[in-house]
Amino acid sequence: MRTRRTASAALKSCPLPLLGLAVALALLGPAAAGAAPAPSVLTFKTVKVGAPGNPSVGIVPFTDAVYSSCAEVVPAEKQPPCQQVGAVGYRYGIGQLEVTVAQYVDFLNTVDPAGRNKHKLYSSTESGTEWPKYGQIDFSAPAAAGHHYSVASPEWADKPYGFANFLRSARFANSLYNGQVIAKQATSAGSFKYVTYRVRLSRRTEVGMYDMHVRAMTRSHKTGFVVPSQNEWIKAAYYDPNGGGKYSYWQYPTNPGAFGDEGAAAPHQAKLNPTTGDVTNASEQPLANFHQSETAAPSWCPSAFTTTTCATVNPLGIKASTYEKAYQGSLETVGQAKTTSPWGTLDQGGNAVEWTDTITAPPSGRSGAHGRVWRRLHGGIANAPVYQLWLSAVGLQPQDNTFYTATYPWLGIRIGVLGNLKLNKH
Repeated sequence: MRTRRTASAALKSCPLPLLGLAVALALLGPAAAGAAPAPSVLTFKTVKVGAPGNPSVGIVPFTDAVYSSCAEVVPAEKQPPCQQVGAVGYRYGIGQLEVTVAQYVDFLNTVDPAGRNKHKLYSSTESGTEWPKYGQIDFSAPAAAGHHYSVASPEWADKPYGFANFLRSARFANSLYNGQVIAKQATSAGSFKYVTYRVRLSRRTEVGMYDMHVRAMTRSHKTGFVVPSQNEWIKAAYYDPNGGGKYSYWQYPTNPGAFGDEGAAAPHQAKLNPTTGDVTNASEQPLANFHQSETAAPSWCPSAFTTTTCATVNPLGIKASTYEKAYQGSLETVGQAKTTSPWGTLDQGGNAVEWTDTITAPPSGRSGAHGRVWRRLHGGIANAPVYQLWLSAVGLQPQDNTFYTATYPWLGIRIGVLGNLKLNKH
C-alpha cells in the first residue's frame, strides 16, 4: 500500500537540482508550474435607461413605418404580422459599446485556459491566417495555459467581436454574472447617465443568468448581467424620453429621421482608415457604419496582410469575384462614429448586428419541442443597406447555427444589466 508523503518529506528526498526546481516553482507560484493565470478583469461602461412603463409601438418587420399600436394595421395588408415592441416596465442598464475582440479574448482565456474549446466558443475561421480580412482571434495549441487565444492583429483589439451566436453570448453573460464586481462608478454627461463596472470574470459558464443545460434557456434571475431582450435593446436604441421622433420613437438609433421617407433622413455612412478600421469622418453627424447604396462599403484590411490577400483569401473556398460581392463591409473601432442613441449608447445603428435573448417563432411559423430555438437580433451591419438600421428591422436566427456563426463575421454582443449590482472585491 502506498503511503502519502508530506511535502517536506518529498523535498528532502529530492536530488539537489530537483529540490532547487521545486523550491523555485513554489516561490514563483502556480502560473510557473503550468496553472492558468488568474481570471481576467473586464471594464464595461453602461448607460442607465429609465422612464419605466414607457409605451410600446407597433411595427411591421422591415417596413418603414411605426404605429401607435398594432390595432392600426390591417392584417390583410401587412405581412409579416405586426409586433408590439419597445415597452419596458423597469429601469436597467445596457452597454454603451459592443463587446470588443480584446474582451472576448480575455473571456476565452479565462473560461477555456486549456484551449480545449469544449463549448464551441471559438471557430477556426476566426483566425487571421484562415480569414485575413475578417479573422479576429488566433489560436495556439502549444501556448501556456490561459494564453491559447490572442487578438489576431493589434487593429482588432477595439473592434466588436463579430463571430457570436446566442450560446456564446449567454456564456459570456454567465461568466460576468458569476464573476466579482470589484468596482462600480456612476457618472453623467448632459442628460446621459452611466455606470462603469470592473468585473473579475468567473470560469463558470454553464449556469448563472442562463442555464445552458436547457435547450430554450431564459433568464434565471432578476438581477445581474444579461443579454438584452428585444424590448430592452429597442428602447435603448430608439425610445426618446423627451418625445422626439414619432410616438416618441426614432427611425434610427442615431437620429429621429422621418418614417416613410425610405431613407432620405438616414445617417451618413462611416469612412474607415484602410489599414486600421478607425473612423475618419466623425465630423459628419449623424453617422453609422453601414453600406449606403451606390457607394463603396466601409472597409479596411489588417496591416499584416496585403489588400490583394484580404480581397481573395477566405476559408469558404469562394472565388475572388463572388467573395468581393458577398463580403464588403468591415467593423469599425467601437464608439468612433460618436453618434448617440436617445439614452447615450453608441453603435446600436450599424457596425455589428447584436443578439437579444428574446425567443421567437421560426420563419416557417411552426415551432416544435425538438426544433431549433430562434432568437431576435437587431442593429444593422457594415455590409447592409440603411433599412437594416430601421426600428422595424427585427431579424431572427437560430441560436446555435454553427455554419452561420463561422461564416458571418458581423454578429456581435452588447451586455445588459438588471438591478443594483453589489460590490464584491474578494
